[in-house]
Amino acid sequence: MARTQGSHSSSTGPKIRAAAQSLFAQHGYAAVSMRQIAAQVGVQAGALYNYTPDKQTLLFDLMRQHMEDLLNARRAEVGPNEAESAVHALEEFARFHIRFHLDRPDAVFIAYMELRNLTEPHFEQIEALRRAYEQELKDILSAGVNAGNFVIADLGVATRAVIAMLTGVTTWYRDSGALSRAEVEDVYWHMVRKSVAR
Repeated sequence: MARTQGSHSSSTGPKIRAAAQSLFAQHGYAAVSMRQIAAQVGVQAGALYNYTPDKQTLLFDLMRQHMEDLLNARRAEVGPNEAESAVHALEEFARFHIRFHLDRPDAVFIAYMELRNLTEPHFEQIEALRRAYEQELKDILSAGVNAGNFVIADLGVATRAVIAMLTGVTTWYRDSGALSRAEVEDVYWHMVRKSVAR
């Protein structure tokens, strides 16, 4: 049997992930079928199973890739000067978080809104990656408290609140809007700074 047009093995896998990400973000994981994903890619539904065992695994792989990309990008960007000042480290974290997430609104939406659809083993793996990222911010906030720069009643709550505030920019920001990305970074950094300021 001839290969379905567009189903070249080197490109079909990424196309399937891209189609699934787009459809999950638009319609929600539960509302999207493997047949819909296949139709968007331009392959037979059965061909999807050469690349993923099921829809759940596809969702998990998208979330895991997003979190691993986030952690790797953060590690690559951390500079030696961050260790000198908790305030500077917090600013760098806030600006990094906004830059990274603004380029990936669909991945961000799925990573937060579709956690409920993961099976328990998959959920635990994604949560471990999320905790690793949150720990970086928690360590910065803790250092700031110890240095007398920040006043924080509960480090865990503050960590999650700052991340939620920064991530929220993806729900409203558009490049065609009144503010540039650099201006948005400035606004959010000042809000973060004031939320923990002494």
